[in-house]
Amino acid sequence: VAEAARDGLRLAEAIARGREVLGADEVLPGVADVVRQVEVEAVFADGTRLAVVPEPFGPAGGSVESPGAVLPAQPAAAAIDDTDQTHLTVVNESLVPISVTSHFHFFEVNPRLRFDRAAAWGTRLAIPAGSVQRFDPGVPTEVAVVPIGGDRVVIGFAGLVDGPLDAPGAREQALEQARGCGYLDASAAG
Repeated sequence: VAEAARDGLRLAEAIARGREVLGADEVLPGVADVVRQVEVEAVFADGTRLAVVPEPFGPAGGSVESPGAVLPAQPAAAAIDDTDQTHLTVVNESLVPISVTSHFHFFEVNPRLRFDRAAAWGTRLAIPAGSVQRFDPGVPTEVAVVPIGGDRVVIGFAGLVDGPLDAPGAREQALEQARGCGYLDASAAG
């Protein structure tokens, strides 16, 4: 899906391309029964879009009620530490709703979202893993963001960052690239 988006295909075409990658007979037994959809946040020519690929391996061969099927437990929602949150006001300046998933480096989200990008450096939305935040056109929305954890290495996403977030000059270089690509509110202040 991400490659199709980079190749200039539209959302529906990228989803169709994603369904062609693997068939049910090419994954481990039971995978097609439990993986009912795959969500991919991809960067298209007109911005970031959430591509939802239903039945990514084609129709499932059985059902989750069949004997021997693997039934995943519902994960407990992880608590988010309020002390590390930064609050931002985000306005969608495009004509269509924009959705952002929980894991996406918020600095690099859709260029038509207006907010203090410098303040969003190295953060993600403070929502449970796998969740999505929707931004309707023209509606100011308050969000909380939290620092990206782990080794703080960001690769992929919109291509503004490709490595360690805390490397000397990484933030300034990414802000300059964002300004050059027309990202809203990509000023150096923050």
